[in-house]
Amino acid sequence: MKNKKLKVVELFSGIGSQAKALKNIGAQFSTLNTCEWDIHALVAYDLIHNNGEIHKDALGLNKFELLDKLKNYNLSGDCKNPINEKYLNSLPEDTLRQIYSSILNTGNLIDIKSLKGEMLPSDIDIMTYSFPCQDLSNVGAFHGYNKGIDRDANNRSGLLWQVERILKERIEQGRDLPKCLVLENVATLLSERHKHNFEEWQNILKGLGYYNKIYTLNALNFGAVQNRKRLIMISFLTNNDVEKEYNVFKYLANHNLEDETYLKNVNIRKDQLKDILKIDYSNQIYLNEALESQPNDTVSRRAIWENNAKLVDENYNIIDRGFTATLTTKQDRHPNSGNIYFNINNGKSKFRYITPREAFMLMGFSEEDFNKVNDVKLISRGSTKFFTRDILLHLAGNSIVVNVLEQIFTQIINVLKIL
Repeated sequence: MKNKKLKVVELFSGIGSQAKALKNIGAQFSTLNTCEWDIHALVAYDLIHNNGEIHKDALGLNKFELLDKLKNYNLSGDCKNPINEKYLNSLPEDTLRQIYSSILNTGNLIDIKSLKGEMLPSDIDIMTYSFPCQDLSNVGAFHGYNKGIDRDANNRSGLLWQVERILKERIEQGRDLPKCLVLENVATLLSERHKHNFEEWQNILKGLGYYNKIYTLNALNFGAVQNRKRLIMISFLTNNDVEKEYNVFKYLANHNLEDETYLKNVNIRKDQLKDILKIDYSNQIYLNEALESQPNDTVSRRAIWENNAKLVDENYNIIDRGFTATLTTKQDRHPNSGNIYFNINNGKSKFRYITPREAFMLMGFSEEDFNKVNDVKLISRGSTKFFTRDILLHLAGNSIVVNVLEQIFTQIINVLKIL
């Protein structure tokens, strides 16, 4: 592994928290392919990691030519449903060009259901596959999404089994498997309702020659200022070699990320809530974003203020505990990540929600990363911005805390050297 550039594939790539973490730890790597069908996520990924420069093969194409290219992809505008031709036709030419260019720039394979084993490159060092959590999470269960990762669920979380298909196709074709797999998802995978499916998945990987290590980690222990507990499973390809498995076991036992005593001796960057919450309203940009995140004064919104954590009190002081609740894809609800006192006597509520800028930073992205996405001049339909406030919050809430991944990838790189 010495001086070798890691070959990475990101399935369910989102806005690229994996690539961000690898960059932060100074890893030498190349993301060969992504796989993401949501047009907002795939464009945001390209803007953050490639500055969104228009690919040469997208230059000069007119709207009809761009539509002809994009109609061949199974794309989504809401992470739930495929977009139809009418939707695509309604998008401006510049937006279509950016979508197509971003697909090319990131080697995006788009649809996990259509991804065949032979489409993946050979000699992959790390493949991430953090599939959607909506049908596993407690919030999802509240809304009736309770089939989890049942094989017959035909839902978003059930896309896990597409990864099984892809890996087995590679074996059937005599192709190699990724040296390491990384899964991040909600900790309810270990719950009574879902653990039989998750155990089946672990056994499948073991049968394919992988050694699995499961962590349940809270982002708070990794320098983040967000109380976010998630399950992470790292799977190393040992081909059931006993000596290799012992060496992996020994390294992970001596570098246990669940051991708070061990973590005290690890060089972990520490975020500060005061640096993330943008309450300097003399900055016009921060003021405008605060106003956009201020709800109307209604009975239900007063309840949200009373029943959720207050991150900034009525004296405009940041709370002592210094962290937020788990960031979700929406803030205008109970429970949310926490509320910020913001009373400017404009007839609206006396508080505001976390802004998209703050949400990106809570997930470990920089303010510069956010600006790359937020400042882009793209229109969706009519005069609507391509990246609305709600879409930006959704992108952040669906992501993975970069701080945690930094330590995960540090471990992976060290274990790959051992192997």
